[in-house]
Amino acid sequence: MTHSGIEQFYRRIAPVYDLLATAPVVKHWRESAVEALDLSSGDTVVEMGCGTGANVPLLRKRVGSEGQVVGIDYTPGMLRQARERVERAGWANVSLVRGDATSPAVDEADAVLGSFVVGLFDDPEAAVDGWLDVLKPGGRIALLEAGRSDRTVALPLNLAFRAFVRASSPGGSTRWHSPARQLDRRIAAARDALVARTVERRHTTAALGLVGITSGQLPGDAR
Repeated sequence: MTHSGIEQFYRRIAPVYDLLATAPVVKHWRESAVEALDLSSGDTVVEMGCGTGANVPLLRKRVGSEGQVVGIDYTPGMLRQARERVERAGWANVSLVRGDATSPAVDEADAVLGSFVVGLFDDPEAAVDGWLDVLKPGGRIALLEAGRSDRTVALPLNLAFRAFVRASSPGGSTRWHSPARQLDRRIAAARDALVARTVERRHTTAALGLVGITSGQLPGDAR
């Protein structure tokens, strides 16, 4: 799907998306992903595809007033919601930037987070490689994603998830195009890129395997 199509789609669903993104169970997954970054006070963390800013309070809490949180998103509707969240809290050390998360104009970050975003990319492997290039030596990266589970017990959830992805996919679906299958391929490619260049890797799952958090550390000096 084109950038303009994705932009229009997420502009329409931004308010509903924010309600889902901040639901208690989803918030717990987000907290686990932020924890995987091992952030410290004073760190600079970049979120690629920050959406409505659901992760910003969690990241800001970890880096404190001395750190920096940078959120990048392409869709104005999502960023509008994120800016309202930041303005209400009065956080001066949070920057929200409209930009393409596949080619971010940032550098020298201590950590990078991507949540529920790599499935939108035509080339998620290249995108994650670019994110790793942003990191300082020893910096950490974490990916939070939801895809179909390989557990037999999760079959009913897989069917529900497939229907949800089909309904919420910006590109829609056809007889010859399965958004859920494409999402699985893209998540796998993103994880492979992370694994190829990191050490101290971790992978945890939730929701009977539908949700996964994959993290790793760029080789170099420990932070």
